[in-house]
Amino acid sequence: MTSSATTPADHPLRARRTRVLRARKVARSLPLLPSIVLIAIFLLGPIISSFYGSFTNSALTGAAAQNPSFVGFDNYVNLFKSPGFPGAVILTIVFIFGSAVIGQNVVGMLLAALMRSGGSVVSAIVGTAVVAAWVLPEIVSAFAAYAFFSEQGTLNNLLSLVGIDGPNWLFTFPMLSVILANIWRGTAFSMLVYSAALQDVPPEITEAAEMDGASGAKRFFLITVPMIRGSISTNLMLTTLQTLSVFTLIFVMTAGGPGTASTTLPLLAYQEAFKFSQLGYGTAIATILLLVGAVFSFIYIRALKPEVD
Repeated sequence: MTSSATTPADHPLRARRTRVLRARKVARSLPLLPSIVLIAIFLLGPIISSFYGSFTNSALTGAAAQNPSFVGFDNYVNLFKSPGFPGAVILTIVFIFGSAVIGQNVVGMLLAALMRSGGSVVSAIVGTAVVAAWVLPEIVSAFAAYAFFSEQGTLNNLLSLVGIDGPNWLFTFPMLSVILANIWRGTAFSMLVYSAALQDVPPEITEAAEMDGASGAKRFFLITVPMIRGSISTNLMLTTLQTLSVFTLIFVMTAGGPGTASTTLPLLAYQEAFKFSQLGYGTAIATILLLVGAVFSFIYIRALKPEVD
């Protein structure tokens, strides 16, 4: 009878093998060390500095500008007591869901499907028209959107041709205007991501489902979507984080108004930090914004992570 028990002589051999494997892992990680250092300096460093600044009374002017003091959680207490903070949070979430989660992703997917099913001419026209808005500098896109939605702008001039007297969109529907403008500007990214993802879907699978009688909607939701789930997760996270930090577009179009009707968290942080000179208070708002982005990222990673067999 042969025993499978490990002899004492095997223990040094196993320990040596473990040390060799660890040394190999360390050696493979060494080329990544410069990147880790750069990430720590240029990404983690500002985050830590910003987080600490949110616990001070730092300001642009006065004694606190030269010698800020540590005030603990006072900025956060005052922030949560502020009557304008809950509204800014709600408007930020509305802006994210309207223009990123729903708008850019749905429109981007539809455009990608159109480019795939259409001919080369259709793909070229659609791709050029959509990408043109994306490659424009944000300030140029913001002024173009302002000119389109303003009271005497392009949209109302077009509506007047069919006998409709359009409202002042930036005053009457400020959030709707900035949501549509952000969809127009950012959809190209989602379209390119989904176009690349759809190219990786084997056509024989969808053709087999079509031969079995599956409709176009069933083929899309039961076959295509599960196969590009990873791309959907990644795109949702990226578009959400990009939309969460949108400032210039809203600032140029509405400046957060009328009143606070379109004041999202980035605009509230700007107003408190640079308009009212309360850098510590504005940094606390920016920290909350960072936490909101982390929550969205965690939800996407957990809910849409591809299943592992």
